[in-house]
Amino acid sequence: MCAFSLEARSMFVYEHFIRRSIHYGVHGRNTQPPPVQDSPFDLLVVGGGVNGTGIARDAAGRGASVLLVEQDDLASYTSSASTKLIHGGLRYLEYYEFRLVREALIERERLLRIAPHIIWPMRFVLPYTPQARPAWMLRLGLFLYDHLAPNMTLPKCKSLDFRTSSAGKPLNGKLARGFAYSDGWVQDSRLVVLNAMDAKARGADIRTRTRLVQARRVDGLWEAVIENTRDGSQQTVRAKIVVNAGGPWVSEVLRERAQVETTKNVRLVKGSHIVVPRLFDGPQAYILQNPDKRIVFAIPYEQKFTLIGTTDVPWTQAPGRVEISPDEISYLCESVSRYFTKPVTPADVVWSYAGVRPLYDDAAKNASAVTRDYVLDVDTQGNQAPMLSIFGGKITTFRRLAEHAIEKLQPFLPVLSAPGWTADKVLPGGDLGEGGFEGAMGRLAAKAPFLDQQLCWRLVRNYGSRADVIVGDARSMEDMGEQFGGGLTAREVEYLIAHEWAQTTEDILWRRSRLGLHVTDEDVGRLDTYLRGRQPVAAKAAS
Repeated sequence: MCAFSLEARSMFVYEHFIRRSIHYGVHGRNTQPPPVQDSPFDLLVVGGGVNGTGIARDAAGRGASVLLVEQDDLASYTSSASTKLIHGGLRYLEYYEFRLVREALIERERLLRIAPHIIWPMRFVLPYTPQARPAWMLRLGLFLYDHLAPNMTLPKCKSLDFRTSSAGKPLNGKLARGFAYSDGWVQDSRLVVLNAMDAKARGADIRTRTRLVQARRVDGLWEAVIENTRDGSQQTVRAKIVVNAGGPWVSEVLRERAQVETTKNVRLVKGSHIVVPRLFDGPQAYILQNPDKRIVFAIPYEQKFTLIGTTDVPWTQAPGRVEISPDEISYLCESVSRYFTKPVTPADVVWSYAGVRPLYDDAAKNASAVTRDYVLDVDTQGNQAPMLSIFGGKITTFRRLAEHAIEKLQPFLPVLSAPGWTADKVLPGGDLGEGGFEGAMGRLAAKAPFLDQQLCWRLVRNYGSRADVIVGDARSMEDMGEQFGGGLTAREVEYLIAHEWAQTTEDILWRRSRLGLHVTDEDVGRLDTYLRGRQPVAAKAAS
């Protein structure tokens, strides 16, 4: 296991200083006016998280010209810091969020169909503790959960006797019964990348490391200055509509960069997770009720680990990269230790991550009670060029959110009136063919018998049918090129650079994969060296 070293962080700061010096010169200003693009885009999407890429994909598929800009890497923030669940949100029923839960359950079924390589079913075990919620409430909630969505394909809930069920073996014996129900698991940052890939395949222009500097309405269009954050170069682009999918920065984009006033706000809530060595055997996850009525998940993760989370902590500082606090670590450790035979301590944590969730501010007093629903707000300031801003949302409903966003924009852009199409079209790699995942894995193993079983599994799980593109004409592991640990090879790295906008070690090891958990510091150093040696080529390919 590894983390980014102080030396690597210092190099990042140094490179950032050099880029700014080149861009602003000795006087601190760029004296060259940014070039202007002549032909306006239909949509300028600001934000490369799951909502932004989902909207870009939907709009491009209907024939709209789309430019998406993301200030860092795709899924750099909220969309890679989730609990990795495609779920209706069982606990949201407590807050009477029936419409949201129903929509999310319907979307769960759709996403399982269109991205079966990165989304798969998972069984959740809910131990019954009389101190938390009464048994009748849990039964009612689970009954609703199974019946709010029509045509549910996953196994329904059932009662468990932990004295006889294998699900009770990891538990400490204090609880005799519980329930099991079904939901889905997702590789969240890969979901974002696949949406961006499909959007690009349908004509969208996806630019990472590109931030919106400012936007203003000029002659019925949006005129926006965008900046390449790597070299400081700027460009002025025009668009008929701006979609503000800035996530935690949605208010900043509105008020500071576009000078648009609104009465709506986001409420920032930090959610943190820890990863520890595997706590239990089996494919099941656990949903654990705490005395404070919050719930914490314990989920099988990367074969060798257990993912534990999440917390809900109000966040009043600027959004961006955040870290878990010692109090949050203690809270999560205590939450799982209350249930499992094997206690968890802060010393067991091998990795942690945190993200800021931009929830719609509904004035709820408790951060856990803030709605996970979304609000779409269109500002025209008296028949001027529209800006659509997204407040709130959750990863499970991103596709439906995108459809709703397109519906709101149809009166302003006739091309968007084409029929919706995303509910049934698989994401890149999702066409697994006969036999589903196991069939695709068997065909890759037959094509490339030199791949060990774990690597074959990981390639199909990450890339689905596109694993064939990575393997290509290789006939041995030597043909796959330099190896960087965890099964990562130069062929896979080159694929990520050419097709998935990866540019840095962090992009590759933590957002395109979770191989950061499986490699050594030496492996990371060799990958750094490899990328530095071909960085100009990487930047060109990713564009």
